[in-house]
Amino acid sequence: MSDYWQKRKNAFGYAFSGIKTLFGKEAHAKIHLLAAVLVIMAGFVFDISKIEWLAVILCIGIVFMAEGFNTAIERVCDKVSPEINPLIKDAKDIAAGAVLLFVLSAVVVGIIIFIPKIVLTFQYIF
Repeated sequence: MSDYWQKRKNAFGYAFSGIKTLFGKEAHAKIHLLAAVLVIMAGFVFDISKIEWLAVILCIGIVFMAEGFNTAIERVCDKVSPEINPLIKDAKDIAAGAVLLFVLSAVVVGIIIFIPKIVLTFQYIF
């Protein structure tokens, strides 16, 4: 295997190791993963459209990505400045806030997609 392809293979290994670390060690990532599984199950139950699936998948992926970036920023900040530092605190708070902002956006997407389907289902039941 050429050096180029070996480096690409190694890069995938590092990426999968990062994913394993994210979901294995980070409590919020585990919560996001559980939420993603529940939303995917709801997508099948309510037979959402292809466009709705695209929105759901993008939201899930971006939440995971944001959580990964947040975790990476927190780890680097903790290494660079283990002592309390106002700028490090700001960086960590801003990264966490960015995750929260997108999670709230994803929740709105979920409400737009699922609430009408839930209401329709309950109309048939009652």
